Amino acid sequence: MWCASIVYADTQVNVVGLFNGKALVTINGSAPQTLSVGQTKQGVKLVAADSQQATLLIEGKTKVLGMGQGVSAGGGAESTQNQPVNLYADSSGHFFGSMSVNGASLKYVVDTGATAVALNSADAKRANISYLTGEKSVASTASGQVVAYRVTLNTVKIGTIVLNNVSAVVIEGGFPEVVLLGMTALNRLDMKRDNSTMTLTKKY
Repeated sequence: MWCASIVYADTQVNVVGLFNGKALVTINGSAPQTLSVGQTKQGVKLVAADSQQATLLIEGKTKVLGMGQGVSAGGGAESTQNQPVNLYADSSGHFFGSMSVNGASLKYVVDTGATAVALNSADAKRANISYLTGEKSVASTASGQVVAYRVTLNTVKIGTIVLNNVSAVVIEGGFPEVVLLGMTALNRLDMKRDNSTMTLTKKY
């Protein structure tokens, strides 16, 4: 009976930091801890890691996770979609992470001051967004007024959270340098902040 309870206990892992040969992870809600390649903690082994992703062996299952992504794995059923996602503030108090837009991996920063998700034209092209067919408008930035296009993102994945049909704007040029995770996405999430930790939970 004791063995069975271990086999069917799910292990929740979130990646909160990535480095060459190391990953900063939380395991079952624990404080962030560093795993080096080949090291095992609480049944979680780091197989490989670089600045983009970590390969983990969790309960006998191999999982590849990017920054800010998480997974729940166990001997029984596995659920990886729409679980709460934890983000951790950097030294400036900003919350950065990796997201997937139409399957393309892009960096983002949480921006409650942005009315919509905003991305530059290069990132839009990486995500195969035909933004030139969108409604053309003018947006004001720190550098002045720029041309922007209103689009709808088919699929946005923030960690384990999946959002469909998200309104966004694509700005011609290199601004913003990372995707601004604005209110057209954040309005669909419950945001709770506890000091340097922000937890995102999908509302609908």
